[in-house]
Amino acid sequence: MIPVDELNEAARALLPDAVSLRRRIHRRPELGLELPATQQAVVEALDGLGLEVELGTRTTSVVATLQGGRPGPTILLRGDMDALPLHEDTGLDFASQDGGKMHACGHDAHVAMLAGAARLLAARRAALPGRVLFMFQPGEEGHFGARVMLDEGLLDRAHPPAAAFAIHATPNLPAGSIACRAGAILASNDDFQVHVRGRGGHASMPHDALDPIPVACEIVQALQTYVTRRVNAFEPAVITVAYVRAGTTFNVIPETATMRGTIRTVSERTRKQVVGDLRGLVEGIARAHGAEAELELWQGYPVTANERDFAGFTLGVARGLVGEKRAYEIPNAFMGAEDFSYVLERLPGAMVFLGMWPDGVERPAPNHSNRMLIDEGAMATGIALHAAMATTWLERAAADVRIA
Repeated sequence: MIPVDELNEAARALLPDAVSLRRRIHRRPELGLELPATQQAVVEALDGLGLEVELGTRTTSVVATLQGGRPGPTILLRGDMDALPLHEDTGLDFASQDGGKMHACGHDAHVAMLAGAARLLAARRAALPGRVLFMFQPGEEGHFGARVMLDEGLLDRAHPPAAAFAIHATPNLPAGSIACRAGAILASNDDFQVHVRGRGGHASMPHDALDPIPVACEIVQALQTYVTRRVNAFEPAVITVAYVRAGTTFNVIPETATMRGTIRTVSERTRKQVVGDLRGLVEGIARAHGAEAELELWQGYPVTANERDFAGFTLGVARGLVGEKRAYEIPNAFMGAEDFSYVLERLPGAMVFLGMWPDGVERPAPNHSNRMLIDEGAMATGIALHAAMATTWLERAAADVRIA
Protein backbone atom coordinates (compact mmCIF):
# COMPACT_ATOMS: atom_id res chain seq x y z
CA MET A 1 0.00 0.00 0.00
CA ILE A 2 1.11 3.56 -0.67
CA PRO A 3 2.10 5.24 2.62
CA VAL A 4 -0.41 7.75 3.98
CA ASP A 5 2.11 10.59 4.12
CA GLU A 6 2.97 10.01 0.48
CA LEU A 7 -0.71 10.01 -0.51
CA ASN A 8 -1.44 13.25 1.31
CA GLU A 9 1.65 14.96 -0.08
CA ALA A 10 0.86 13.82 -3.62
CA ALA A 11 -2.75 14.97 -3.28
CA ARG A 12 -1.67 18.41 -2.08
CA ALA A 13 0.68 18.67 -5.06
CA LEU A 14 -2.24 17.90 -7.39
CA LEU A 15 -4.56 20.43 -5.75
CA PRO A 16 -3.81 23.37 -8.10
CA ASP A 17 -4.77 21.26 -11.13
CA ALA A 18 -7.90 20.05 -9.34
CA VAL A 19 -8.90 23.63 -8.51
CA SER A 20 -8.36 24.66 -12.12
CA LEU A 21 -10.50 21.78 -13.41
CA ARG A 22 -13.22 22.44 -10.86
CA ARG A 23 -13.39 26.13 -11.82
CA ARG A 24 -13.48 25.31 -15.53
CA ILE A 25 -16.48 23.06 -14.97
CA HIS A 26 -18.09 25.55 -12.57
CA ARG A 27 -17.99 28.30 -15.19
CA ARG A 28 -19.81 26.12 -17.73
CA PRO A 29 -22.41 24.09 -15.84
CA GLU A 30 -24.51 21.60 -17.80
CA LEU A 31 -27.73 19.81 -16.90
CA GLY A 32 -29.05 16.29 -17.17
CA LEU A 33 -27.59 13.54 -19.32
CA GLU A 34 -26.00 15.68 -22.05
CA LEU A 35 -22.84 17.35 -20.75
CA PRO A 36 -20.52 17.68 -23.77
CA ALA A 37 -18.29 20.43 -22.37
CA THR A 38 -17.91 18.65 -19.04
CA GLN A 39 -17.17 15.37 -20.78
CA GLN A 40 -14.49 17.08 -22.87
CA ALA A 41 -12.92 18.60 -19.75
CA VAL A 42 -12.73 15.14 -18.14
CA VAL A 43 -11.22 13.55 -21.25
CA GLU A 44 -8.56 16.26 -21.40
CA ALA A 45 -7.80 15.85 -17.68
CA LEU A 46 -7.21 12.11 -18.19
CA ASP A 47 -5.15 12.53 -21.35
CA GLY A 48 -1.67 11.05 -21.14
CA LEU A 49 -2.34 8.90 -18.07
CA GLY A 50 -2.38 5.62 -19.99
CA LEU A 51 -5.98 4.80 -19.08
CA GLU A 52 -8.47 2.94 -21.24
CA VAL A 53 -11.16 5.58 -21.80
CA GLU A 54 -14.73 4.78 -22.90
CA LEU A 55 -17.39 7.36 -23.76
CA GLY A 56 -21.08 6.68 -23.19
CA THR A 57 -23.51 6.21 -26.04
CA ARG A 58 -26.80 6.97 -24.23
CA THR A 59 -25.28 9.74 -22.13
CA THR A 60 -22.08 11.80 -22.05
CA SER A 61 -20.41 9.60 -19.46
CA VAL A 62 -16.71 8.80 -19.20
CA VAL A 63 -15.44 5.45 -17.91
CA ALA A 64 -11.68 5.09 -17.51
CA THR A 65 -9.82 1.93 -16.50
CA LEU A 66 -6.41 1.95 -14.81
CA GLN A 67 -4.61 -1.36 -15.11
CA GLY A 68 -2.30 -2.03 -12.18
CA GLY A 69 1.09 -3.65 -12.32
CA ARG A 70 -0.02 -6.94 -10.73
CA PRO A 71 -3.02 -9.25 -11.10
CA GLY A 72 -5.97 -8.56 -8.83
CA PRO A 73 -9.61 -7.44 -8.58
CA THR A 74 -11.30 -4.20 -9.67
CA ILE A 75 -12.73 -1.35 -7.58
CA LEU A 76 -15.04 1.37 -8.91
CA LEU A 77 -14.65 5.03 -7.92
CA ARG A 78 -17.43 7.41 -8.92
CA GLY A 79 -17.85 11.15 -9.44
CA ASP A 80 -21.03 12.78 -10.78
CA MET A 81 -20.84 15.70 -13.20
CA ASP A 82 -24.16 17.54 -13.69
CA ALA A 83 -25.32 20.91 -12.34
CA LEU A 84 -28.66 22.30 -11.16
CA PRO A 85 -31.17 24.64 -12.84
CA LEU A 86 -30.80 27.74 -10.67
CA HIS A 87 -29.19 31.16 -10.89
CA GLU A 88 -25.86 31.55 -9.07
CA ASP A 89 -25.49 34.37 -6.53
CA THR A 90 -22.08 33.60 -5.03
CA GLY A 91 -20.17 36.52 -6.51
CA LEU A 92 -17.23 34.26 -7.39
CA ASP A 93 -14.97 35.43 -10.17
CA PHE A 94 -15.44 32.01 -11.80
CA ALA A 95 -19.22 31.94 -11.31
CA SER A 96 -21.52 30.31 -13.82
CA GLN A 97 -21.59 31.93 -17.23
CA ASP A 98 -25.11 30.61 -17.76
CA GLY A 99 -27.66 32.48 -15.66
CA GLY A 100 -29.99 29.50 -15.36
CA LYS A 101 -27.49 26.83 -14.31
CA MET A 102 -25.16 26.39 -11.35
CA HIS A 103 -22.96 23.77 -9.71
CA ALA A 104 -24.69 24.01 -6.33
CA CYS A 105 -24.15 20.44 -5.11
CA GLY A 106 -20.39 20.00 -5.37
CA HIS A 107 -20.37 17.85 -8.51
CA ASP A 108 -17.69 20.06 -10.05
CA ALA A 109 -15.50 19.19 -7.06
CA HIS A 110 -16.43 15.50 -7.35
CA VAL A 111 -15.13 15.47 -10.93
CA ALA A 112 -11.94 17.32 -10.03
CA MET A 113 -11.18 15.03 -7.07
CA LEU A 114 -11.75 11.86 -9.09
CA ALA A 115 -9.60 13.12 -11.97
CA GLY A 116 -6.89 14.03 -9.45
CA ALA A 117 -7.07 10.54 -7.93
CA ALA A 118 -6.72 9.04 -11.41
CA ARG A 119 -3.55 11.04 -11.95
CA LEU A 120 -2.18 10.11 -8.50
CA LEU A 121 -2.86 6.39 -8.97
CA ALA A 122 -1.66 6.29 -12.58
CA ALA A 123 1.75 7.53 -11.44
CA ARG A 124 1.90 4.57 -9.03
CA ARG A 125 0.22 1.90 -11.15
CA ALA A 126 3.11 -0.56 -10.79
CA ALA A 127 2.26 -1.00 -7.10
CA LEU A 128 -1.44 -1.72 -7.73
CA PRO A 129 -2.79 -5.28 -7.79
CA GLY A 130 -5.76 -5.22 -10.14
CA ARG A 131 -7.66 -2.33 -11.67
CA VAL A 132 -9.43 0.92 -10.80
CA LEU A 133 -12.56 1.84 -12.75
CA PHE A 134 -13.25 5.60 -12.73
CA MET A 135 -16.94 6.37 -13.27
CA PHE A 136 -17.66 9.95 -14.38
CA GLN A 137 -21.45 10.13 -14.36
CA PRO A 138 -23.93 12.62 -15.81
CA GLY A 139 -27.54 12.99 -14.73
CA GLU A 140 -27.45 12.50 -10.97
CA GLU A 141 -29.84 15.38 -10.29
CA GLY A 142 -33.04 13.50 -11.02
CA HIS A 143 -32.07 12.07 -14.42
CA PHE A 144 -31.11 8.52 -13.33
CA GLY A 145 -27.64 8.78 -14.84
CA ALA A 146 -26.18 5.92 -12.80
CA ARG A 147 -28.96 3.61 -13.95
CA VAL A 148 -28.34 4.64 -17.57
CA MET A 149 -24.64 3.79 -17.19
CA LEU A 150 -25.50 0.42 -15.64
CA ASP A 151 -27.85 -0.28 -18.53
CA GLU A 152 -25.02 0.62 -20.91
CA GLY A 153 -22.93 -2.16 -19.37
CA LEU A 154 -20.84 -0.37 -16.75
CA LEU A 155 -20.39 -3.61 -14.79
CA ASP A 156 -20.49 -5.97 -17.77
CA ARG A 157 -16.82 -6.28 -18.60
CA ALA A 158 -14.05 -8.85 -18.56
CA HIS A 159 -12.95 -7.74 -15.09
CA PRO A 160 -16.10 -6.33 -13.42
CA PRO A 161 -15.69 -4.27 -10.26
CA ALA A 162 -16.20 -6.11 -6.99
CA ALA A 163 -16.66 -2.98 -4.84
CA ALA A 164 -17.65 0.66 -5.24
CA PHE A 165 -16.86 3.94 -3.49
CA ALA A 166 -18.01 7.55 -3.85
CA ILE A 167 -17.53 10.91 -2.12
CA HIS A 168 -20.18 13.58 -1.70
CA ALA A 169 -19.12 17.12 -0.82
CA THR A 170 -20.97 19.10 1.83
CA PRO A 171 -20.27 22.66 3.02
CA ASN A 172 -21.99 21.92 6.33
CA LEU A 173 -19.21 19.78 7.84
CA PRO A 174 -15.72 20.99 8.82
CA ALA A 175 -13.36 21.21 5.84
CA GLY A 176 -11.40 18.02 5.36
CA SER A 177 -13.54 15.94 7.73
CA ILE A 178 -15.03 12.62 6.58
CA ALA A 179 -18.39 11.23 7.71
CA CYS A 180 -19.83 7.79 7.05
CA ARG A 181 -22.21 5.20 8.48
CA ALA A 182 -23.26 1.62 7.87
CA GLY A 183 -26.68 1.04 6.35
CA ALA A 184 -28.81 3.88 4.98
CA ILE A 185 -26.81 7.07 4.53
CA LEU A 186 -29.24 8.82 2.15
CA ALA A 187 -32.98 8.46 1.66
CA SER A 188 -35.16 7.26 -1.16
CA ASN A 189 -37.19 9.90 -2.97
CA ASP A 190 -40.58 9.69 -4.66
CA ASP A 191 -42.51 12.67 -5.99
CA PHE A 192 -46.27 13.15 -6.13
CA GLN A 193 -48.92 15.49 -7.47
CA VAL A 194 -52.52 15.80 -6.26
CA HIS A 195 -55.34 17.43 -8.24
CA VAL A 196 -58.39 18.20 -6.10
CA ARG A 197 -61.56 18.88 -8.12
CA GLY A 198 -64.61 20.64 -6.69
CA ARG A 199 -67.05 23.13 -8.26
CA GLY A 200 -66.25 26.74 -8.92
CA GLY A 201 -68.43 29.64 -7.87
CA HIS A 202 -68.69 33.10 -6.35
CA ALA A 203 -66.55 33.69 -3.26
CA SER A 204 -69.55 35.22 -1.47
CA MET A 205 -71.63 32.06 -1.87
CA PRO A 206 -69.41 29.07 -1.02
CA HIS A 207 -72.50 26.95 -0.29
CA ASP A 208 -73.34 27.02 -4.00
CA ALA A 209 -69.83 25.82 -4.90
CA LEU A 210 -67.52 23.06 -3.67
CA ASP A 211 -64.31 24.81 -2.66
CA PRO A 212 -61.24 22.60 -3.35
CA ILE A 213 -58.90 24.81 -1.32
CA PRO A 214 -59.98 23.73 2.19
CA VAL A 215 -59.89 20.12 0.97
CA ALA A 216 -56.32 20.60 -0.24
CA CYS A 217 -55.35 22.23 3.06
CA GLU A 218 -56.84 19.32 4.99
CA ILE A 219 -54.84 16.88 2.87
CA VAL A 220 -51.61 18.77 3.61
CA GLN A 221 -52.26 18.64 7.35
CA ALA A 222 -53.34 14.99 7.21
CA LEU A 223 -50.09 14.01 5.53
CA GLN A 224 -48.13 15.40 8.47
CA THR A 225 -50.37 13.64 10.99
CA TYR A 226 -50.04 10.42 9.01
CA VAL A 227 -46.26 10.49 9.37
CA THR A 228 -46.37 10.96 13.14
CA ARG A 229 -49.10 8.36 13.77
CA ARG A 230 -48.52 5.63 11.19
CA VAL A 231 -44.78 5.59 10.44
CA ASN A 232 -42.25 3.89 12.73
CA ALA A 233 -40.16 6.66 14.31
CA PHE A 234 -37.05 4.48 13.99
CA GLU A 235 -37.56 4.10 10.21
CA PRO A 236 -38.64 7.69 9.54
CA ALA A 237 -40.33 9.31 6.59
CA VAL A 238 -40.59 12.93 5.49
CA ILE A 239 -43.51 14.07 3.36
CA THR A 240 -43.25 17.65 2.16
CA VAL A 241 -45.85 19.49 0.10
CA ALA A 242 -43.69 22.07 -1.62
CA TYR A 243 -46.14 23.51 -4.15
CA VAL A 244 -49.80 24.52 -3.79
CA ARG A 245 -51.70 26.39 -6.48
CA ALA A 246 -55.36 27.32 -6.87
CA GLY A 247 -57.48 30.17 -8.11
CA THR A 248 -57.12 33.19 -10.35
CA THR A 249 -58.48 36.16 -8.39
CA PHE A 250 -59.87 37.28 -5.01
CA ASN A 251 -63.60 36.70 -5.50
CA VAL A 252 -63.77 33.43 -7.43
CA ILE A 253 -63.83 29.97 -5.86
CA PRO A 254 -61.76 27.85 -8.25
CA GLU A 255 -62.76 24.45 -9.52
CA THR A 256 -59.38 22.81 -8.88
CA ALA A 257 -56.40 22.95 -6.55
CA THR A 258 -53.03 21.32 -7.23
CA MET A 259 -50.33 20.21 -4.81
CA ARG A 260 -46.88 18.77 -5.48
CA GLY A 261 -44.46 17.23 -3.02
CA THR A 262 -41.85 14.66 -2.19
CA ILE A 263 -41.60 11.55 -0.01
CA ARG A 264 -38.31 10.60 1.65
CA THR A 265 -37.68 7.36 3.57
CA VAL A 266 -34.63 5.47 4.83
CA SER A 267 -35.95 1.94 4.33
CA GLU A 268 -37.66 0.23 1.44
CA ARG A 269 -40.25 -1.14 3.85
CA THR A 270 -41.33 2.34 4.94
CA ARG A 271 -41.15 3.55 1.35
CA LYS A 272 -43.63 0.91 0.19
CA GLN A 273 -45.92 1.60 3.15
CA VAL A 274 -46.09 5.37 2.62
CA VAL A 275 -46.52 5.20 -1.13
CA GLY A 276 -49.18 2.53 -0.70
CA ASP A 277 -51.13 4.50 1.93
CA LEU A 278 -50.98 7.87 0.18
CA ARG A 279 -53.69 7.21 -2.38
CA GLY A 280 -56.27 6.06 0.15
CA LEU A 281 -55.59 9.06 2.38
CA VAL A 282 -55.84 11.63 -0.40
CA GLU A 283 -58.88 10.14 -2.11
CA GLY A 284 -60.65 9.47 1.21
CA ILE A 285 -60.39 13.07 2.43
CA ALA A 286 -61.61 14.42 -0.88
CA ARG A 287 -64.52 11.98 -0.94
CA ALA A 288 -65.55 12.98 2.60
CA HIS A 289 -66.06 16.54 1.31
CA GLY A 290 -67.84 15.46 -1.86
CA ALA A 291 -64.82 16.36 -3.99
CA GLU A 292 -62.56 14.24 -6.16
CA ALA A 293 -58.79 13.84 -5.91
CA GLU A 294 -56.41 12.43 -8.49
CA LEU A 295 -52.96 11.29 -7.29
CA GLU A 296 -49.94 10.90 -9.58
CA LEU A 297 -46.71 9.29 -8.29
CA TRP A 298 -43.22 9.28 -9.79
CA GLN A 299 -40.73 6.80 -8.36
CA GLY A 300 -37.30 8.27 -7.71
CA TYR A 301 -34.04 6.86 -6.36
CA PRO A 302 -33.89 4.01 -3.85
CA VAL A 303 -32.29 4.29 -0.41
CA THR A 304 -28.51 4.74 -0.60
CA ALA A 305 -27.25 2.01 1.72
CA ASN A 306 -23.62 1.38 2.67
CA GLU A 307 -22.67 -2.26 3.10
CA ARG A 308 -21.89 -2.75 6.79
CA ASP A 309 -18.41 -4.28 6.55
CA PHE A 310 -17.35 -1.94 3.76
CA ALA A 311 -18.52 1.09 5.76
CA GLY A 312 -16.36 -0.03 8.69
CA PHE A 313 -13.43 -0.55 6.34
CA THR A 314 -13.99 2.92 4.87
CA LEU A 315 -13.95 4.59 8.27
CA GLY A 316 -10.72 2.78 9.09
CA VAL A 317 -9.06 4.04 5.92
CA ALA A 318 -10.37 7.56 6.50
CA ARG A 319 -9.10 7.64 10.08
CA GLY A 320 -5.69 6.49 8.92
CA LEU A 321 -5.69 9.35 6.43
CA VAL A 322 -7.01 12.30 8.46
CA GLY A 323 -6.97 11.10 12.08
CA GLU A 324 -9.50 9.68 14.51
CA LYS A 325 -11.19 13.01 15.31
CA ARG A 326 -11.72 14.05 11.70
CA ALA A 327 -13.27 10.81 10.43
CA TYR A 328 -16.37 9.77 12.28
CA GLU A 329 -19.58 7.81 12.10
CA ILE A 330 -22.78 9.82 11.78
CA PRO A 331 -25.78 8.56 13.78
CA ASN A 332 -28.49 9.15 11.18
CA ALA A 333 -29.00 9.19 7.46
CA PHE A 334 -29.49 12.45 5.58
CA MET A 335 -32.87 12.76 3.87
CA GLY A 336 -31.46 13.78 0.50
CA ALA A 337 -31.31 11.14 -2.25
CA GLU A 338 -28.57 9.88 -4.57
CA ASP A 339 -28.54 7.62 -7.62
CA PHE A 340 -25.27 6.02 -6.51
CA SER A 341 -27.87 3.90 -4.71
CA TYR A 342 -28.26 1.89 -7.93
CA VAL A 343 -24.56 1.01 -7.91
CA LEU A 344 -24.69 0.03 -4.23
CA GLU A 345 -27.64 -2.26 -4.98
CA ARG A 346 -25.30 -4.20 -7.27
CA LEU A 347 -21.98 -3.98 -5.42
CA PRO A 348 -20.75 -3.83 -1.82
CA GLY A 349 -19.43 -0.38 -1.14
CA ALA A 350 -19.96 2.97 0.52
CA MET A 351 -20.51 6.67 0.03
CA VAL A 352 -18.99 9.18 2.43
CA PHE A 353 -19.51 12.89 3.05
CA LEU A 354 -16.46 15.12 2.73
CA GLY A 355 -16.66 18.36 4.69
CA MET A 356 -16.00 21.53 2.70
CA TRP A 357 -17.05 24.26 5.14
CA PRO A 358 -15.73 27.46 3.51
CA ASP A 359 -13.11 29.32 5.50
CA GLY A 360 -14.32 32.43 7.30
CA VAL A 361 -18.02 31.68 6.81
CA GLU A 362 -20.07 31.49 10.01
CA ARG A 363 -23.11 29.71 8.56
CA PRO A 364 -22.51 28.13 5.14
CA ALA A 365 -25.23 27.93 2.55
CA PRO A 366 -26.14 24.27 2.05
CA ASN A 367 -26.06 22.15 -1.08
CA HIS A 368 -28.66 23.24 -3.65
CA SER A 369 -28.44 26.87 -2.50
CA ASN A 370 -27.81 29.65 -5.01
CA ARG A 371 -25.11 30.89 -2.58
CA MET A 372 -23.38 27.54 -1.96
CA LEU A 373 -19.59 27.79 -1.53
CA ILE A 374 -16.92 25.21 -0.74
CA ASP A 375 -13.39 25.19 0.67
CA GLU A 376 -11.43 24.10 -2.40
CA GLY A 377 -8.47 23.09 -0.22
CA ALA A 378 -10.53 20.16 1.09
CA MET A 379 -10.37 18.61 -2.37
CA ALA A 380 -6.85 17.42 -1.53
CA THR A 381 -8.40 15.22 1.16
CA GLY A 382 -10.89 13.87 -1.38
CA ILE A 383 -8.13 13.03 -3.87
CA ALA A 384 -6.13 11.25 -1.18
CA LEU A 385 -9.20 9.40 0.11
CA HIS A 386 -10.11 8.04 -3.33
CA ALA A 387 -6.53 6.84 -3.75
CA ALA A 388 -6.30 5.40 -0.24
CA MET A 389 -9.57 3.49 -0.64
CA ALA A 390 -8.47 2.03 -3.97
CA THR A 391 -4.98 0.99 -2.90
CA THR A 392 -5.99 -0.41 0.49
CA TRP A 393 -8.98 -2.34 -0.83
CA LEU A 394 -7.05 -3.77 -3.78
CA GLU A 395 -4.22 -4.94 -1.56
CA ARG A 396 -6.58 -6.63 0.91
CA ALA A 397 -8.81 -8.12 -1.75
CA ALA A 398 -5.85 -9.42 -3.75
CA ALA A 399 -4.50 -11.04 -0.60
CA ASP A 400 -8.01 -12.41 0.12
CA VAL A 401 -8.19 -10.57 3.43
CA ARG A 402 -11.77 -10.07 4.64
CA ILE A 403 -12.86 -6.43 4.39
CA ALA A 404 -14.24 -5.30 7.75
